[in-house]
Amino acid sequence: MESSNIYLKKPPVILASAAVGGKSEAEGPHGDCFDMLDRTGKFGKSTWEQAEAEMQGTALSLALHKAKLGHGDLDMLLAGDLMNQCTSSSYGALSFGIPFVGIYGACSTSAEGLMLASMLISGGSANRVGVVASSHFCSAERQFRFPLDYGGQRPPTAQWTVTAAGAFVLSSEGQGPRVRAALPGRIVDGGITDANNMGAAMAPAAYDTLKRFFTITKTSPADYDKIVSGDLGYEGYGILKDLFAKDGIALGDVYEDCGLMIYNRKVQDVHAGGSGCGCSASMLSAVLLPKKYSRMLYMATGALMSPMSVKQGQSIPGIAHLVQIES
Repeated sequence: MESSNIYLKKPPVILASAAVGGKSEAEGPHGDCFDMLDRTGKFGKSTWEQAEAEMQGTALSLALHKAKLGHGDLDMLLAGDLMNQCTSSSYGALSFGIPFVGIYGACSTSAEGLMLASMLISGGSANRVGVVASSHFCSAERQFRFPLDYGGQRPPTAQWTVTAAGAFVLSSEGQGPRVRAALPGRIVDGGITDANNMGAAMAPAAYDTLKRFFTITKTSPADYDKIVSGDLGYEGYGILKDLFAKDGIALGDVYEDCGLMIYNRKVQDVHAGGSGCGCSASMLSAVLLPKKYSRMLYMATGALMSPMSVKQGQSIPGIAHLVQIES
C-alpha cells in the first residue's frame, strides 16, 4: 500500500551549498556558477580516485564556510559516489571527524542524501546534517568501462560522467529553501542491458517515482515552478516525456534534466549529455537553488549496475528519489 505521509512535519532548511567541478564543467554553459573549478581534474592529487576524494572535501568545506559553521557543528555526514565501497566519500570525509554514513544510489545519490538528511532532521534525530555526492570522469571510466588510454568509441546514447561534487548543509533552523516533502524511489527494471544507454535504463524509474508523487499529492506539473530530473540525458529525457504523454500529461517547459543542463551538446563532445553523482548535485547547488523557485521537484536518477552485473549480461535496474524544495 502506498504511503501518503511524504510531507515532512518539520521541513529542514538548506542553509548553504557548494559545487566544485573540472575542465568540461568549466567549459559548460554554467561554468561560472561553480564555487571552484580545477581544469586539471587532479585537485592537487596523484590519482583520479584521490582527486575525487579531495573534490568532496573541498565542496563540503566551502558549503560549511558559507553556512558559517565548522566541522564540529554537523551531527552527521551522508556522502556517496560511484566508486566501489564508496571509497571517494570515505577518504573525502576522513579529515573532518564527523559521524559518517556512506550511501549509494548511483547517480541518484544526491537526492537520496537530501531525502535521508531531511527525514533525520524532521524526525528529531539530528539538528544539522551534511550531504555530499561526487563523480569523476576518469575514475568512473576506469571502474565501469575501459582505461582512459584505450580510446574506445562511444555510441550516441552514451553519457559523459561529470567531474564534480555538490555539498549541502541542512539544518532544523535558519533561513533558506526548505525540503517540504520526500519520496523514496522503487527499483524498476525496464529490461535495458546496454551499459551505454543509462538514460533509457533510468527513465522507467523516473516515471514511476514522479507519477506516484503526482498521485499521492493530487498535483500536476502545472503546480510547480520547476521539475528537474538528473541525469537522464537526451535519451532518457525524451523517454520520460513520452511516457507521461501516453497518460495525457505534458511535462512542458517546466521540466529540465541536469544531464542536459551541465554541458553544451552542440560544442562539447558529450554525446547524450552528462551523468554521474556529481551532475545533478552540482547543478542543484550552482544553478537551481540560487534561482529560488517557489516549488521545485528535484528527482535524481540512478542506474543500479556494477561492472560484474554488466559482464554477466544482466539488465540494468533504475531508481529515482525525489524531494520537493520550496523557497
